[in-house]
Amino acid sequence: MKKFNTISCEELMTEPMQPLRFFVDGLITSGLYILAGYPKVGKSWLALDICLSVATGRDVLSARTIKGTALYLCLEDNKVRMQERIYELTDEPADNLHFVLMADKIGAGIEEQIESFVMQHRDTCVVFIDTLQMIRGASIDNAYAADYNDLSSLKAVADKLGIAIVLVHHLRKTKDADPFNMISGTTGISGCADGSFVLIKSKRSEHKATLYCTGRDIEDKEIGLEFRNKRWTVTDEIEPKSPDSFSFAVHDMMLELKAYRGTATELCSLMKNKYGTEVFPNRLTRDLVQHTYEMRSYGVEFTHSRSNGLRIMTLTYRPESDGSDGKILMTGGLNSTDPTVPVVAAESPQTLSQIETTAVEVNDTQSKVTDPVGEVTVTVDESTDPVEKEPESNGLIKMATAMMRNNPLARGIFVKPFTHGN
Repeated sequence: MKKFNTISCEELMTEPMQPLRFFVDGLITSGLYILAGYPKVGKSWLALDICLSVATGRDVLSARTIKGTALYLCLEDNKVRMQERIYELTDEPADNLHFVLMADKIGAGIEEQIESFVMQHRDTCVVFIDTLQMIRGASIDNAYAADYNDLSSLKAVADKLGIAIVLVHHLRKTKDADPFNMISGTTGISGCADGSFVLIKSKRSEHKATLYCTGRDIEDKEIGLEFRNKRWTVTDEIEPKSPDSFSFAVHDMMLELKAYRGTATELCSLMKNKYGTEVFPNRLTRDLVQHTYEMRSYGVEFTHSRSNGLRIMTLTYRPESDGSDGKILMTGGLNSTDPTVPVVAAESPQTLSQIETTAVEVNDTQSKVTDPVGEVTVTVDESTDPVEKEPESNGLIKMATAMMRNNPLARGIFVKPFTHGN
């Protein structure tokens, strides 16, 4: 009898994984993608520019790229047209950019052709196929099944080889509030793909457009573009990303400790003492697991185990594996907080427990309190305080009102209670 090959939640959450490699930062990682737009809108120019940018390591769409081999299947073009286009974008040949003018159909050889090319060019990052329709065979009765089966075959190749395959495709004429519903074909196309990009011009005659982006590993976004000098350029202001300094922080701490074995809570305390930033055990454990490979490149080995019901973290610094040659890497503050846990800043208001421990004793009829600015005496007539006369059923209201009055009290300021008739 066949059985599932299961993995426990504990195993899944504690197994170090290779981080995603974005060939175009924030947009394209390994997997299958759709780049769709109306005919003659500029999809092929964008596809060629991305291929050239990856091949040369140049930024594209205001995003960094990983330099590697790029393959462009320009199946609707000829050599003359492609020569003219490449000269519009560059005067220097890119050694690792390759073109294909003819290819086999899906299920009839193109999968093997792509795999053979990647075996010859091990640093291949992206493969653009322009267009999807040129490699599809005869349709079958079930259109959804045909769409899903065709794309599943290409997705399997992309996942196996760790590359990105981008299919240039068309939009249907019918307008829709959701641009991804305009992708030609059934939902089997967008459902199978790991990500989709839809390029739509505001007007056919204009040079401005919007690139709509969605995917399993990318954020949903809309990028404003303008077509200048045969290239799509970003017109929106891009917000800079905060650098991920976690691996740097662990590395610099391990330069001093050399070795650590203990719980996540104890490690949080050490990091707070060193960097002055609150770090939470649940977030620390997650960061250690997800940064395992990156920390290893800086000479820090991380393992974990369970002992008497406790999860024990072990960190070891190995100077011979440190790609930074033992240099201090942290240049700013550590940004590692758990969004599910409230963080109390150094100068934040006092907590309720602090208020309770520093509360000022109040006489039954009146009290004097010293204001930091100057001494102010405020008479408090608690006999008329409606809070004291609330029935037990309104206990929560009583507690909330008392807290509102006691909060300024702990700061040295008395607020006169409400009296009847006000």
